Amino acid sequence: MCRCAETKYYHFIVSSIPMCNSCFSTRHNKGPVRGSGAVSKKEDLKDENLVFVAGATGRVGSRTVRELLKLGFQVRAGVRSAQRAETLVQSVKQMKLNVEIASEGTQPVEKLALVECDLEKRDQIGPALGNASVVICCIGASEKEVFDITGPYRIDYLAAKNLIDAATVAKVKHFVLLTSLGTNKVGFPAAILNLFWGVLIWKRKAEEALLASGLPYTIVRPGGMERPTDAYKETHNITLSQEDTLFGGQVSNLQVAELMAVMAKNRSLSYCKVVEVIAETTAPLTPMEELLAKIPSQRAEIYSPKESGAAGGPGSSPSKTVESEESSTPIKKDPSGAKALATEPLSPYVVYDDLKPPTSPSPTVPTASPLPTLEVDGHSNMANLSINNIAQSPTEDKPREQHHTGPNPSPLSPFTMYDDLKPPTSPIPSPRRS
Repeated sequence: MCRCAETKYYHFIVSSIPMCNSCFSTRHNKGPVRGSGAVSKKEDLKDENLVFVAGATGRVGSRTVRELLKLGFQVRAGVRSAQRAETLVQSVKQMKLNVEIASEGTQPVEKLALVECDLEKRDQIGPALGNASVVICCIGASEKEVFDITGPYRIDYLAAKNLIDAATVAKVKHFVLLTSLGTNKVGFPAAILNLFWGVLIWKRKAEEALLASGLPYTIVRPGGMERPTDAYKETHNITLSQEDTLFGGQVSNLQVAELMAVMAKNRSLSYCKVVEVIAETTAPLTPMEELLAKIPSQRAEIYSPKESGAAGGPGSSPSKTVESEESSTPIKKDPSGAKALATEPLSPYVVYDDLKPPTSPSPTVPTASPLPTLEVDGHSNMANLSINNIAQSPTEDKPREQHHTGPNPSPLSPFTMYDDLKPPTSPIPSPRRS
């Protein structure tokens, strides 16, 4: 591995000779190493075979890098520190390629370039993207820093939004964002994740930023990925559902990585879709392309025939690509409906914008009058007191009149039955009499 003095990026040479990009090109009489930080003179010219992966050293990101290399892609791996990515490099060197990719005569590590980039610093993102046509965002707040209350805000939202903004400026062809189940609709057990400093709320805001960017996108919402190992796929097959459908389930990191690599290869099938993915033992083994084709797109297909062929990625064949059912049907937009959707909030958590701290009602002194008594033979007797006499007592309070000017608004809380609940009080001790 060497650090080029010109581009300040790291390159990997199979022979492990420390040389920069220019020296490598001169020695082998080749052009610049693709994916090594050399940006094309034409800013809008994108390499259809180049993918930028953010969070490449994470559990999902590292597997996504390897799956993309298996499909023949060149990968720019965005990392905070190249020295800490040694594990990723070693895993790539040990990869076993299929016959078709191996026949090209290049090793996977030759197609990998590490790019040092801190997504919290906006000025570093644009050069790191280079001329990548696809961006895959696999970042997320670390579970090891559970006591960092700013983690979900900084990583899951702010850093992701910085990457989305940079990709919008760079005019990338497709953006894949990894979030979680339960970001747009409250449901259990997914909603429990919000105990981690509102992580689902910040992930949803990142989704909204991507939806508003205008980029062709795919949002991937996986189930729990903590427990399943890579061997999970041997007994569990993935299933894909539309947005706001699932709130529980598990899937392995490897299965999610394979899915996102397939999305990068078949961009026309994953165009502007929100996909929720889990794995089940009862699900049949189905090609991921067929599963993607069943998910409806949220935007009309705009790929030209030339771009659709290129979007298939390296080695793709048009005859093997499954056509999306929605892509052949133009979507007509109603102007009035568009205005209505524009005013509708995208997040289910808007009801908490004006949330105020709870207050307890102040207890009032009871004003009930003493019950009347009847004198019988000089003794008080309640037995002969009729119910009508009590009802006609002049000291009885009259029922309060209720004035309704319109239909009662639906309460925001399910605990409205406890509105009159008063806090418990302790009896005040009386002073002792001497």
